[in-house]
Amino acid sequence: MSLPLASPRAVEKLDQSEVDNICARHERMCAARPGGIRANFAWKDLSDIDLRGRNLTDADMTGAVLKGCLLQGARLEHAVLYGCDLQGAYLSGALLKRADLRSANLSLANLAGADLFEADLRPGAVLTGDNTRNMRLYAPKAEEVGTQIAIFAGANLQGSRLSGAVSVAADFTNALMREAKLVRSNFQQTSMMGADMTGADLSHVDFQGADLRGAVLLGAQTRSWNVRNASLVGALLDGPQPDLAAQKVWIDMIAAHAQWCETGGRSGRPAKLNNANLNGLGSISDRNLTAVSAKGAVFSGLDMQGAKLQGANLEGADLRGCNLQRADLRGARLAGAKLSGADLRHTVLGPLYMSGGRVIACDLSGADLRHADLSFADLRHAKLLGAELARADFTGADLTKAEMAGAGTQCTKGLNTSTPN
Repeated sequence: MSLPLASPRAVEKLDQSEVDNICARHERMCAARPGGIRANFAWKDLSDIDLRGRNLTDADMTGAVLKGCLLQGARLEHAVLYGCDLQGAYLSGALLKRADLRSANLSLANLAGADLFEADLRPGAVLTGDNTRNMRLYAPKAEEVGTQIAIFAGANLQGSRLSGAVSVAADFTNALMREAKLVRSNFQQTSMMGADMTGADLSHVDFQGADLRGAVLLGAQTRSWNVRNASLVGALLDGPQPDLAAQKVWIDMIAAHAQWCETGGRSGRPAKLNNANLNGLGSISDRNLTAVSAKGAVFSGLDMQGAKLQGANLEGADLRGCNLQRADLRGARLAGAKLSGADLRHTVLGPLYMSGGRVIACDLSGADLRHADLSFADLRHAKLLGAELARADFTGADLTKAEMAGAGTQCTKGLNTSTPN
């Protein structure tokens, strides 16, 4: 099925120097400097043009041809990209907050790590396919199913509108898709592994043959969805109402642990929460869980604000989307933990000073902190070796003597080492 095409229009080809001049004037406008003019690339051919890092906020690119365009790290917030042809375009790390991408052709495009917060990709959005023209829905041929096309791995699609979109065999691995609207979308054979779709509307979505391993689907609307032949191994789904008796066991264990901490071990007992599923508890804010062992435990979406977790063993724990504001995680072991989208504002992730002058650094080696908010966090001496930090916000954070070798810092905010790809 295809949408009606607009009347044919002549598409004017622009060269690099012409585009650079238009961008320079637009950037003057954005900076409120004299001589600024809003960029108008509507119905222009910018194929293979280099727009890396350009500020094109609010630019008009209606119907533009941007095939193979270099747009890595470009600022396209609120830009009008309606009916745009972005086949094979490089948009990794681009800012597309609230951009109008309706009817855009994103086949073969790379949007890894892009920020599409509340972007509009509703019906007509071609997210995969061959050389179809603009403003068409793509109907995949049988032989094409299984081919990786559009890449949204690690992208921020929170609150985006994808209802009716066709995204066959695309890659949304570890994408942040909370509260996204995907009603009646086609995601057959798509990789959604580790994607956070908390609270998303997945009504009537076709996930046939999709890879949903480890995806977060808590609070998602799944009415009439199709997950035939889809892999849901390790996915976090809403189950039946929590067993109150089982829930009480965890609550009692946490209370006994707090007592053990606060009495110096004279009463209570240490909790063993390894591999426990605790997200049904709703909140453990301000609880004392010092030195708790919770390796591989699932806390996803839990309110842990102000929790005392000094020296806790949280290796491999699932803390995606958790509220950890002002929590005390000094000296905690968080190697390999999942913290994407977590709220870590003002959180203490610094060293724990022990008797005898021993210092235990907070270990976040290999942790996933994509899209996490670490504003004003204490990260002194923290080990972030090999951690994934794409799109994380470090504004005002203290990173004195932090170890970051091998960390992925694509489009981080507040880091001097941030360099858009």
